Amino acid sequence: MTGPFWKLLPDGIDVSVRATPKAGRDGVGGVREDAAGARWLSVRVSAPPDDGKATKAVAKVLAIHFGVAARDVTLVSGATARLKRFRIKGNPAQLEAVARNVMLEE
Repeated sequence: MTGPFWKLLPDGIDVSVRATPKAGRDGVGGVREDAAGARWLSVRVSAPPDDGKATKAVAKVLAIHFGVAARDVTLVSGATARLKRFRIKGNPAQLEAVARNVMLEE
């Protein structure tokens, strides 16, 4: 098992996400671990994976979940992949507290 699904930055955190498009509803589904032991935050969105719609929907779900403005969530990598990394700007301690709560809910 590797570390958490997030990485602290001076102005926020980077979050590793496993996106599930065309789901029944939007939301955070907990933490998943891949075969290599890497952890990913599971995010379901009802949007299809067409023209970046699902990626935009994932960013919106993250903004709501972490309590930041949509403009503070940007895609770092994985535009067309299921596994993505997002940067969330804000108070690192507050953002990490939200991320830790997801881990505790598991």
